[in-house]
Amino acid sequence: MTPNQLKVASIQMVSAPSVDTNLASAKKLIEEAQSLGAELVVLPEYFCLMGHHESDKNLIKEEFEQGPIQTQLSSIAQLNNIYLVAGTIPLRAQDETKVRNTTLVFAPDGKIISRYDKIHLFGFKKGEEEYQESRTIEAGQVPQSFVIHKNGVDWKFGLSICYDIRFPELYRSIGAVDCHIIPAAFTHTTGKAHWEVLLRARAIENQCYVLASAQGGQHENGRSTWGQSMLIDPWGEIQSQIAQEQGVVMGTLDKNMTQKIRTQLPALLHRTL
Repeated sequence: MTPNQLKVASIQMVSAPSVDTNLASAKKLIEEAQSLGAELVVLPEYFCLMGHHESDKNLIKEEFEQGPIQTQLSSIAQLNNIYLVAGTIPLRAQDETKVRNTTLVFAPDGKIISRYDKIHLFGFKKGEEEYQESRTIEAGQVPQSFVIHKNGVDWKFGLSICYDIRFPELYRSIGAVDCHIIPAAFTHTTGKAHWEVLLRARAIENQCYVLASAQGGQHENGRSTWGQSMLIDPWGEIQSQIAQEQGVVMGTLDKNMTQKIRTQLPALLHRTL
């Protein structure tokens, strides 16, 4: 590894209706990723709870920077000396009947260095299969990114969540980054049709890495998620991936590759809008 490289990991889970069970699984998988050299680890959307009812999220919501879920994640980041992008956690919203679906980023010292509240809320209906996140989630409004400093090099990451990947204008608003991080819980139906092509499109058009962490399998609540967590390079090629069930996807970000692609095909400089 050189200073211009960063080893990253994407965790794939099949989360259950038990917060304690999910946190134990997440901790074990994070430790596995760290043992393989990961310096930054990403958890999937809803990693801490896939409840029997959409409203179950409201029962475990926490205040920002308070609560047992955030405390445990802070400790895990410290013990493993990693940057931890903690999928999504239900945080208190202005509307007491809803939550914010929030990504928090923990530094190796356990402190929160970034927060992103999911902006685009998933809505889908096909026969008996229906999801309407707006019933239980309050939308965020502000795009977010964060920067980490490793070995004298700055790395910029964009934050988005699941359904956000269908809205390329969000990524343009964030600007140039080294990597877009996307925790998700894509349904099996929509994931089979669109997950890979959307992720690769976001990598190609933004000429950056995309690190996606997904739910992947059959859940106790009956929901089926697509999985296929992956790391995609700035040329749109899949560097590593996993199909379904729990596991760890490892990969390396390389600034030299990003710079080479942006020099050979300076599409970002050719933008007129």
